[in-house]
Amino acid sequence: MNNDKKVRIGCASAFWGDTSTAARQLVEKGKLDYLVFDFLAEVTMSILARAKSKDNKMGYATDFVRQLKPILHLIKRDKIKVLSNAGGINPNACRDILKYVAKESGIELNIATVIGDDLISDLPRIKDLGITEMDRHNQIPESCLSINAYLGAPGMVQALKEGADIVITGRVVDSALVLAPLIYEFDWTYTDYDLLASGSLAGHIIECGAQCTGGNYTDWKEVEGFHDMGFPIVEVERNGDFVVSKPDNTGGMITFGTVAEQFLYEIGNPAEYILPDVVCDFTNVTIESIGEDLVQVRGASGSAPTDHYKVSATYKDGYRVTGTLVIGGKEAGEKGKRIANAIIRKVSDLLIEQELGPFKATSFDLIGTDSIYGSEHSNIHSREIVLRLVATHMKKQALIIFSREMAQAATGMAAGVINYLGGRPSVSPSIHLFSFLFPKDQITVNTNYDNHITPVTIITSGGYLHKRNSARSTVRIEKDLQLIMVPLSQLAYARSGDKGNHANIGVISRKPEYLQYIQRALSSEAVANYFSHVLDGKVLSWDVPGINGLNFLLMNSLGGGGMASMNIDPQGKSYAQQLLEYEIPIDKDLITEKDKV
Repeated sequence: MNNDKKVRIGCASAFWGDTSTAARQLVEKGKLDYLVFDFLAEVTMSILARAKSKDNKMGYATDFVRQLKPILHLIKRDKIKVLSNAGGINPNACRDILKYVAKESGIELNIATVIGDDLISDLPRIKDLGITEMDRHNQIPESCLSINAYLGAPGMVQALKEGADIVITGRVVDSALVLAPLIYEFDWTYTDYDLLASGSLAGHIIECGAQCTGGNYTDWKEVEGFHDMGFPIVEVERNGDFVVSKPDNTGGMITFGTVAEQFLYEIGNPAEYILPDVVCDFTNVTIESIGEDLVQVRGASGSAPTDHYKVSATYKDGYRVTGTLVIGGKEAGEKGKRIANAIIRKVSDLLIEQELGPFKATSFDLIGTDSIYGSEHSNIHSREIVLRLVATHMKKQALIIFSREMAQAATGMAAGVINYLGGRPSVSPSIHLFSFLFPKDQITVNTNYDNHITPVTIITSGGYLHKRNSARSTVRIEKDLQLIMVPLSQLAYARSGDKGNHANIGVISRKPEYLQYIQRALSSEAVANYFSHVLDGKVLSWDVPGINGLNFLLMNSLGGGGMASMNIDPQGKSYAQQLLEYEIPIDKDLITEKDKV
């Protein structure tokens, strides 16, 4: 056994539509053993399902083939193995077109698929089992566009053992794309839970591409080279420790802050990050800068997984339309509000007149008035805004009327309407997400290698025993200190994102001595009050002592979340930016001019 062996894995895509330059950059400059691509989100699955319904040879992420085609010869030459969930709804079709493209180029590659995540044909059985939604306990809809289980690493590991150079899957957890090659290369077992947690953490750090190399970073002004961002690489040791880097002479940066922000991104309870292969405890993970653009990560631990897969279904619930009007001049915000209410009222009357029934819902935002901060903090003096109007209805014709009637605002309502952004808005299906748990022993996973189907052995017994909720520290500060108020941005990094209808905000102290002041000020109650304009639930929070951090989960704060939300920020991307303005009382002797950002 070679204990000095290290495996280098680069991630070239965080979503379908990410930059087309990352794969070539990583292959040419990264000295990789493996290249992974993450393409799938819930909305992507519904798009791919509709594409397959129109053409049985579609239903996969076409960007994958397009990006690989010009570099297949380099991948073959350098013996780089590739893993991706680009298969979407149709992994075998993705494999077939890639094999054709490779053959055209005179390149021979072994390409395998992992199948079993697509449960759309099992909808009747799912209904018979009385499956209900995870958070709201609703019954599954009568019809769905897609139903896909979040599979883990075993199928991809088996494909690699069978000799695959490229492995294409449907829905898997993003981090498993990295965990699978580590299990294969280091011969980890499926009960080496600490190692599985470490490998999953490596995957989590790089799964969002440039988000760990300076993208979406709190201190964005320090980041150079946004036009040529370096994409991330993890170099993993047999014991699970790893170093995060990027190709030389590329933009971006890798520091404690950039990696720590991605570490807390969308993980919920850091002591209980549930994945299909392991339940991870990240509370004692450490992140250390060990050189320029080099950060070492270690300290993850794990325990047995649950006996269920998480499954996400998408379904159509009527239609939606989003229109925008640019409005200028004095009192632009007041004009926008008046116009929005007039359009909604007028169309509502027309829908009654034409017996189409009322809207399911309507919403509007006055972009440019600081609307994301809530009405109490709006900028009433804004002289240039964008009115964003959203409406949903069960009938498409009703929203076509809505789209047309927006035009009257240009000549028949308040002065200063400049134009549409993007022209008259189009009506589209309103896609919603339905997430539930499904027994692992009810799902069969197979590999397809050279049209030879092989069942994948998966431990389905689970074994996870209890939910761990790490308690927040109690902080007491000496009363005789001279406290001053400073914005959180001066003391911490922060990043936010979505977990369904919940928003996750990670906060990391810039210095250990700041942490107690941040902990004291940012109680769950304080954060709930600060976000009361979007919150429809409670706020959960946890300490993350390994990185001097806190993690918050704002329950039901995204207006339904993702595709269903009518909010201007359906994924909570701005929530951390808002929290960074929160005033924190801190000992004035701890703050110097050089600490200010």
